[in-house]
Amino acid sequence: MTQAAPRPAARPGRNDPCWCGSGQKYKKCHLESDDHGATRPRVRLARPPLRPGVVGPLREVPASIPRPDYAATGRPKAGGRDVRTPEEIERLRRACRAAARVLRIGGAAVAPGVTTDALDALCHEETVRLGGYPSPLNYRGFPKSICTSVNEVICHGIPDSRTLEEGDLVNLDITVFLDGMHGDCSATFLVGQVDEAGQRLVRVARECLERGISAVRPGLPVSAIGAAIEPHASRHGFGVVRDYCGHGIGDTFHTALQIPHHLDPRARRLMEVSMTFTIEPMITEGAWEAGLWPDGWTAVTADGRRSAQFEHTLLVTPGGAEILTVE
Repeated sequence: MTQAAPRPAARPGRNDPCWCGSGQKYKKCHLESDDHGATRPRVRLARPPLRPGVVGPLREVPASIPRPDYAATGRPKAGGRDVRTPEEIERLRRACRAAARVLRIGGAAVAPGVTTDALDALCHEETVRLGGYPSPLNYRGFPKSICTSVNEVICHGIPDSRTLEEGDLVNLDITVFLDGMHGDCSATFLVGQVDEAGQRLVRVARECLERGISAVRPGLPVSAIGAAIEPHASRHGFGVVRDYCGHGIGDTFHTALQIPHHLDPRARRLMEVSMTFTIEPMITEGAWEAGLWPDGWTAVTADGRRSAQFEHTLLVTPGGAEILTVE
């Protein structure tokens, strides 16, 4: 899952501090993008807009499996460190390997006619079989064990009764809590035969993740990651979502550390050896602005065009980055 700066229920005044916490006035920060997201017309699409299906009940996790702090209440603890001890890194590696396995198994099941709820069931069962807890389950009340984001859904799509259709794109976002650590990864999969434009979007989204990983170096600000990603997306005519970002991770699902995927000079935190975080750029065919469904979770592109995303959990090393979410 991605972390976003909290938006207020009502807009700030033009001269009030921006809701994102930048310290700037709202009119100099998010006013213009909020206006675009609210008023930008949807383009004519070859397919109908996505509609939610029926969401089933929360899945059961055996009592013997250790749970994160929010599993019962839905309220995660605040804070969390971003730099790990060697012992914590080894436990994080195990959680990340488990997440990578679950993602591979879930991705192999993607096909026309399969429901996103069936993918949730499959990934839930494999997570439990590995002795892990599916981190999204009841995180701030999220009702399922994975996120399934189809076509124009940017992130946090809720698995439901909708069947995948020929030509869809679907992102599976998997996080596993194992050995006291959260391992987080995602990938976008092609459903059957996908048009050339959709294939290009997915390819560039994967390349954007690779560009971001290559920018990781101790001593550089985290803004270097977005500085590597955004130009590559722009060269292909694609947008980079700004409302959702990567995040620090470890024994806490989301720490206060945020990793923007666009060039944001305000992201001044310096990367350090043994720091752990996710990079997970969300790349759009058109506008980067996002809207939100009434369920409070499902983030969609403001213009209704498709989005694709890839994600890894990373460890900062003396020479760059180690990808932890691999089997």
